[in-house]
Formats: sequence, C-alpha cells, structure tokens
Amino acid sequence: MKHLPQEMLPREKLLSHGASSLSDTELLALFLHTGTKEMNVLQLSDLMLKQFGSLRGLLLAEQHALCSVKGIGIAKFVQLQAIHQFIERYLAQSIDLGKFYTSSEEVKKYLISKLRDKKREVFAVLLLNNQHQIISYHQLFEGTINSATVYPREIIKLSLEKNAAAVILAHNHPSGIAEPSQADRRITKTIIDALLLVEIRVLDHFVVGEGKVVSFAERGWV
Repeated sequence: MKHLPQEMLPREKLLSHGASSLSDTELLALFLHTGTKEMNVLQLSDLMLKQFGSLRGLLLAEQHALCSVKGIGIAKFVQLQAIHQFIERYLAQSIDLGKFYTSSEEVKKYLISKLRDKKREVFAVLLLNNQHQIISYHQLFEGTINSATVYPREIIKLSLEKNAAAVILAHNHPSGIAEPSQADRRITKTIIDALLLVEIRVLDHFVVGEGKVVSFAERGWV
C-alpha cells in the first residue's frame, strides 16, 4: 500500500476521521494487518469480503472455509471468533438484567444478538417482575429450520418458578423472513390464554428475521 497517500491508509484515516469513516474493506484490513506476497492487505480484505459476502458472513464462517484463504491461518480464525463473541456480549448488555422494560427497540437489538444467527428455530422468553424489570432470558424450545414445538405448560412452570408477573415471547425464522405465520399467531393466543389463568401477562411476541424484527404488540395482536 506504499503507493497510497498517507492520509488514505486505514489507520491514519481512522485517526483523522473516526472508525465510521472506514469501509468494510478498510476495517478488515486493519484487523488482518498484513497481506500476502501476491496481494496487499486491502486486496486480501476485498477478496475475503467478496468470498464470504459481508463482515457478518466472515464472522460466521467455519474454520475450514476461512483457513482455506491463502494468508489466513488458525490464529486469525480464533481472533475472529473472539471478535464475534465480543460483539454478541456487547449487544446483549444493551438490556441488562434488572433493567425496566420501556423500549421495544432495545429488546429488538437484544433478541437479534441472541436469535438472528441460529440455524434452527428457537423459541425464547424474557421474564419480568410486576414492575416490568427483566428477571431473566431463557431459550426453551429448539426445532427444525422452519418450526419448533412449543409447550405452554413449560412457560407457565418457568414463569411461576421465577416469580414472573409478565413475559415477552420471542422466536427466530431461520429463513430470514420475519413475517409471523398463522401458526405463530395461534400459539401466541394459546400462550396468552394459558398464562392469564395464573395472572401472568404477555407483553409482546417478537419474531426475528434477517435484520428485521416484527412485534406483535406493534401490530395490535397482543
């Protein structure tokens, strides 16, 4: 990259204009630090992003796929896995336990970090106390790529054990399409009716897709 003006190098560009000024290729180049004999680090970064589709695709890549790229070894795979976990924990901390539930947007971000990249459908619940403080998060049921069997009695049992006064339901659609199905609406109604018998409210049901989350409450279904 010697031919590039000093101010256009990723490190100097970040220091002068902030990290948000960098392209995905430049961010990855800062992480990789060096290229190979055949290409500089920016060219290698561009190649990897094209091969894996995006930064997210890169973070989700399997070890054998990532290490098949010339110049990328096990050390870089381990570092990328650590970064991925760092990001997940950062997003998860956007809704700390004990926090009051006041914003569906914060919950959406939290659920994206928990559910978006699951390869199978997962059904989860957030438990809240009578002041709508979040008590805990639980992934209760896991199914196939397009469905998960949900047992309302298990949700009731857990809610009573944790002394919850309200719950937020959530599940992902591995297809990436967040639009709720009729089956989603039916099981939500069943759970709402079952929990009402023990005086526990369902505040919302979120369906997590690819970069989008649908709220039942926002659509007037809860």
